[in-house]
Amino acid sequence: MNWLTNFVRPKIQKLVRPKEVPDNLWHQCPKCSEMVFHRELEKNLRVCTHCGHHMRMPVRDRLRMLFDNAQWTEIEIRAVAVDPLRFKDRKRYSDRLKESQAKTGLKDAVVVGHGTMGNLGVVIAAFEFDFMGGSMGAAVGEALIAAAELAVLQEAPLIVIPSSGGARMQEGILSLMQMARTTVAVDKVREKGLPYLVVLTDPTTGGVTASFAMLGDVALAEPGAIIGFAGSRVIEQTIREKLPEGFQRSEYLMDHGMVDMVVPRHELRARLIQLLGLLLHTNPAAEVGDLPASSRRRKALERSTSAPPDPSVPDDYEP
Repeated sequence: MNWLTNFVRPKIQKLVRPKEVPDNLWHQCPKCSEMVFHRELEKNLRVCTHCGHHMRMPVRDRLRMLFDNAQWTEIEIRAVAVDPLRFKDRKRYSDRLKESQAKTGLKDAVVVGHGTMGNLGVVIAAFEFDFMGGSMGAAVGEALIAAAELAVLQEAPLIVIPSSGGARMQEGILSLMQMARTTVAVDKVREKGLPYLVVLTDPTTGGVTASFAMLGDVALAEPGAIIGFAGSRVIEQTIREKLPEGFQRSEYLMDHGMVDMVVPRHELRARLIQLLGLLLHTNPAAEVGDLPASSRRRKALERSTSAPPDPSVPDDYEP
């Protein structure tokens, strides 16, 4: 009886028991609600294969997508005071930091790396939204300053990819100070004559939008990204009016001049390389000469006549 209970029955139960499927094999698109297999989603750079919705992307996957051969050198960020205000709401701020560090494997919400893109040296600072909503505290400010200083030192372009809910409230006024510090850091890159590009991803809001995120020489955005300062519900409650369709989306901002171009994720690397090439190599490939003017127009200019040219007379007419 023991043999049947302890050996035979477990073997039979193992054969007939349905296999457990891990929860992370399928992802539901937040826009169209379709299920996408995880390998297919990663292969498609976390863009929904059904509706093209751009889901949030882990920071190191994004860097792997941009740098040549998916290789870069990550830099160490100067240490800052942990929980300088000893802030506590439902949890201690220090405990929230430890949870986010364990969840993401990062020290804070920004990763700074340098390498090459299209054989052009570049420095990239990218945000991780899963680290406390990508909020900007003193550590994030230090990371952006370090990125700017490295770009100036290497005479390389700086690319910043924000994905943030804004300033980190657990650091109070110290987080708001990072708006000024990061703006000054960006100005140093510009004073050196180096390109500064910003790729706005979902979401880019709050103090991040009000500082370095909107100062790029060229502002790119991913499709459907939320970009703004205050939330749409707060704005509607303040002005007591219904906002336009697509308000604060990247396409809406491009139509109204706040964003230069909306670039799908699959085309982002190629577009950045193209822009960097244009901004870094400003000299023409060949000498630019004067275009030959027609004899009639040249003589007209020599006589300094104010009369407009007769459209019935051809340009090559010689009097």
